[in-house]
Amino acid sequence: MSKILIIDDDFDICKLLTRFFSKHGYETFEAHNAKSAIDFLKETAVDLVLTDFRLPDEDGISLLQKIKLLRPQTLVIMITGYSDIRISVKAIKAGAFDYVTKPLHPDEILSTVKSALKKKNTVNTPAPAKQIPQRFIHGTSPESQNVLKHIKLVAPTQMTVVIEGETGTGKEYVANTIHNFSSRAGKPFVAVDCGALSKELAGSELFGHVKGAFTGAIAEKTGCFQEANGGTIFLDEIGNLPYEIQVKLLRVLQERKISKVGSNKEVPIDVRIVTATNDDLRKSVADGSFREDLYHRLNEFNITLSPLRKRKEDIILFANHFLRKANEDLGKDISGFSSDVVKIFNRYPWYGNLREMRNVVKRAALITQGEYIQQDALPHEITYHHADSFSFDHEEEENITDLKSSAEKAEKAAIIKALQETDNNKTKAAKVLKIDRKTLYNKLRDYAIDL
Repeated sequence: MSKILIIDDDFDICKLLTRFFSKHGYETFEAHNAKSAIDFLKETAVDLVLTDFRLPDEDGISLLQKIKLLRPQTLVIMITGYSDIRISVKAIKAGAFDYVTKPLHPDEILSTVKSALKKKNTVNTPAPAKQIPQRFIHGTSPESQNVLKHIKLVAPTQMTVVIEGETGTGKEYVANTIHNFSSRAGKPFVAVDCGALSKELAGSELFGHVKGAFTGAIAEKTGCFQEANGGTIFLDEIGNLPYEIQVKLLRVLQERKISKVGSNKEVPIDVRIVTATNDDLRKSVADGSFREDLYHRLNEFNITLSPLRKRKEDIILFANHFLRKANEDLGKDISGFSSDVVKIFNRYPWYGNLREMRNVVKRAALITQGEYIQQDALPHEITYHHADSFSFDHEEEENITDLKSSAEKAEKAAIIKALQETDNNKTKAAKVLKIDRKTLYNKLRDYAIDL
């Protein structure tokens, strides 16, 4: 019988999920904060942890890192709100198996748990480390065609690559495609989200540690560089790497050797490094937060990915791709999208890019009972943005004379622009707008802004 630990500070949700999973044959346990969850896991091994991202004493990413350090074989599924899509993506890159969004749908969460436990039972049998190649779907837009051309040019070389683009534009897929088109194909491909690495654990996660190297190091750990030996390591959000780790990474690039935390022994490695960022690393170099020598060692070749809203020709192509994947994952046979949904997709700005689209399509497929996905299967945020953008597109025809209405639209547009420029960082956006965080959150609620 598989064991599941449910972590949520809402006692009612915990009881509801406990009864639900017990009914389906799982042994369940409860914890209501991060500390009690970690204390429990120190004493008891479970197969899977289902945790809310927002806990009273710790956020989900930090808790996830501790769980992976304490119980590396335990799978973690994160529960988030729809507005936390980017956080959910970070959780996956930090080691979560998947995420589910509120409001919770029983069929969706059960399907995700079954998939996780099936994977756990499969990977627990010894097997050579090998990354299953991901299929890279390239668009028909000029921007997408140019990216594909650059991938084919750089892949056969051993050059380090920096991939630039907004969150969710497919940087990891591009990195994986470079790997699969190279002579290292079939060897390990290891992806690491540097933005999810705490200062304390970054060295251990990348280079490994020996037993007793620090509090909580109850066993020796193999780092990501050793796991990727012979293949490719993908360092996403490289600009967030702590400065002292940047120094160690530069030495790895120069000498092709690593040292585990707590050990002086050097281990030779043969790894190709591909990095990605949604920041301007040149600005980070200029302000001193990123080493210039490391930047030049990493940036032997550069690929820039355009946001989905700037390559309209690709929108429905990718939506159909994600629908095929959703059909496979959910055992569905949905033929496509209604004409209304196609129009909504083409008008929606897709601030979360491909990541957001994948989540929207999969959830819509789960809800849909007919042959085509209809508008009522989409999240309110998608249809609302559609209606709002439509009114902006036709503003000159509406002859708006209401001063209050015009001011509100201008204010909303300014908030959206600030969030885009700060990569949805609410604290930074509030500073740009010269308001406090509480005021910003109130306005996000009032205008139903959900980026």
